[in-house]
Amino acid sequence: MRQILVEIRFLENSARVLQSRLDIVTAALSETLTAISTLEGTKGKPIDTDTLLPIGSGSFVKAKLADSQNIIIGVGAGVCIEKPLEDSMKDLRLRSSELEKARVSVTQVLNQVEDYRAHLSDMAGKKGGGPVEIV
Repeated sequence: MRQILVEIRFLENSARVLQSRLDIVTAALSETLTAISTLEGTKGKPIDTDTLLPIGSGSFVKAKLADSQNIIIGVGAGVCIEKPLEDSMKDLRLRSSELEKARVSVTQVLNQVEDYRAHLSDMAGKKGGGPVEIV
C-alpha cells in the first residue's frame, strides 16, 4: 500500500512539472499564431498604412507600416534576422507546427499519467478495503 502511495505522489509531482511545460508550450504557440496572423494582416499593404500591432494581453499599439515585405524574426538565443515576408511566415508556420506537436505529446503523457494514477488509486482502494482519496 505504501509503495502505491509513493508512486501516486511521484506521478502527481511529474504531472505538475508536465503541466507547467504544457503551459509554456501553449503560450509560445499562441504567440506564434498571433505573429502569423499579424503578418497575414500586413501582407501586401502599402508603406505608411495605419495599423494596429498586437503587443500582448489583448493590447495594441497604433503604427504606420514602414516595410511590409521584410520582417525581423527571432531565430533563437536572442538573435533576430531580417527575412522576406513569405520566408518569415514559412518559418513561423513550421514553428507553430512543432509547438503543436509538442503540445499534443505533453497532453498525451499527462493523460497517461492521469490514467495510471487512477489505476493505482483503484488498486490502493481495493487493497485497503475502501475508497482512497489522495491529497
